Amino acid sequence: MTTRVIIVDDQAMVRAGFAALLAAQSDIDVVGEAPDGAQGVELSRRTHPDVVLMDVRMPEMDGLEAARRLLSPPPGVTHRPRVLMLTTFDVDDYVYEALRAGASGFLLKDAPPADLIAAVRVVASGDALLAPSVTRRLIADFAQQRPASRGKPALRLKGLTERETEVLTLVARGQSNTEIARTLVLAEQTVKTHVSRVLTKLDLRDRAQAVVFAYESGLVAPGE
Repeated sequence: MTTRVIIVDDQAMVRAGFAALLAAQSDIDVVGEAPDGAQGVELSRRTHPDVVLMDVRMPEMDGLEAARRLLSPPPGVTHRPRVLMLTTFDVDDYVYEALRAGASGFLLKDAPPADLIAAVRVVASGDALLAPSVTRRLIADFAQQRPASRGKPALRLKGLTERETEVLTLVARGQSNTEIARTLVLAEQTVKTHVSRVLTKLDLRDRAQAVVFAYESGLVAPGE
């Protein structure tokens, strides 16, 4: 199955480089490019891509606002692509807000070509791209700037089993399924099942939103 991708970035050379790299893959089809968020939203609504590579900082409309519009479309618009944010910095306030809006993760622009290709495939498959080394920094830094929302998010945690709560905690700390399996002495497939149940019970789209939820509910505190 071919993954349809559009690239939204204000730098023509970046768009061209990413497009050439991705188009060379037999399972990826680059269906369009846009130089700013507004045109990116319009292009996405027209071409219905599976994944949108979205630069964070752009003129006219930045990537954050564009991501919000794509992930919370107006009535009558049913298509919601996966959004992968592109950033120059591994800790960026815009990226945190994008995760809260429903983006499936972020990728540094200077990441190796193989990482870009893998990122598109991971996000297209429905998972989130959150590198453990930067997840802890990103979420903890910005959760610290915003007091945890104790009310409704905390109440929703009560619907999880003890094991599911443990898994969510480790996800929020940046552990992969393999690492969680090792920590809890479980089979990796069992961990995947627990993660899936957590997402379903909390009505979250993916792992990225699960991480944000864990901090905003107070389950995990910055600096832990």
